[in-house]
Amino acid sequence: MSASPAAPDGHPVNLRLAVVNWRDPWHPAAGGAERYAWEMARGFAGQGARVRYVTCRARGQKRRERVEDVDFVRLGGRFTVYPLVLLWTLARRFRRNGSFDAVIDCQNGIPFFTPWVLPRRVPVFCVVHHVHDAQFGLYFPPWLAWIGRFLEGPVSRWTYRRHAFVVVSPSTLCAVRERLAWTGPTHVVPNGAVVAEPIAVVPEPGGDPDLVCVTRLVPHKRLNLLLDVAQRLAESRPGLKLHVIGDGPDAPALRSGIAARGLDGVVIAHGYVDEETKAALVARADLHLSTSQGEGWGLSVIEAAALGVPTVAPDVEGLRDAVRDEITGWLVHDGDDHLDVVERALKELDDPGRRAEVAAACRAWAGEFDWARSAARMRDLVTAAVRDRRGRG
Repeated sequence: MSASPAAPDGHPVNLRLAVVNWRDPWHPAAGGAERYAWEMARGFAGQGARVRYVTCRARGQKRRERVEDVDFVRLGGRFTVYPLVLLWTLARRFRRNGSFDAVIDCQNGIPFFTPWVLPRRVPVFCVVHHVHDAQFGLYFPPWLAWIGRFLEGPVSRWTYRRHAFVVVSPSTLCAVRERLAWTGPTHVVPNGAVVAEPIAVVPEPGGDPDLVCVTRLVPHKRLNLLLDVAQRLAESRPGLKLHVIGDGPDAPALRSGIAARGLDGVVIAHGYVDEETKAALVARADLHLSTSQGEGWGLSVIEAAALGVPTVAPDVEGLRDAVRDEITGWLVHDGDDHLDVVERALKELDDPGRRAEVAAACRAWAGEFDWARSAARMRDLVTAAVRDRRGRG
């Protein structure tokens, strides 16, 4: 079989691609994984590929929609989306010109197992943001957590054995090798970053600290630890403010925790806000905080860095990749007290020279991540795989 005609940049024209992800960027529970899938989809569509973004459907969302030349197909809910996506993909296999040249199959705990219903000639790239084995027990009863780990590990290894994994960071690369025992091809395609325009409000060194945390409100983000830090810090810095930006199932627990600890007026839970409001809140902060027990990367860290704001975060998977310790932020190593590291960071930032140095390093670091470059890297991987399989065909 001959290859498709090629565009001047070497990418085949009329590439038919499916991007399969648990949610889309406009889902109420969307996060960094949805941003990643969307940026890959629009990157392909911008180069002339026909892209379908297949996902679940939240209440009020359209079943079919076209955004920036990407066709959205929304099927089922939180769990039913998985079998429905497989049935939808299988049905297209038997339509004339209905199948795909390639599939980007995004794993959010478990993947969609699309190779089960695709022709063998179709390359699949399984995108892994982070390994969830330690997190299943936070969300599910033991028996269901065991099933999740079994699907994420042995079943995924077997399903994608003729395909490739795409990971977003060196931490995730190590995790899929060591914890999932994956031995197949693996490619690192990092997240990008949107470098926002500078905001006029700039924190004053030596004033009352303004802290911010941009996060999904879910168990593995360890919001109680975040409140512990705020409560103890407020004892020595009564003018402290901590702005928590984000929503999720733990939002009621966060509000209850704030009230129970007497932190009303100290910790402000903003919930979901638009991008402009988020940028303004982050830009005026002295520090961005994370207390997550593990990430695939740290998109909120890089977005804060783009605004010149450093991060204090645990030395765990993903966050140790996103934070350059002592340069663009401070890592809380094993045996360290989170509060002590925050206090040390604030003291360093009280020096105007050190503050300017850290802010410049943050912006330079964020500038190394670009969604267009990441999408181009993914296009190179996908188109090379398509040509290779067509050539063998």
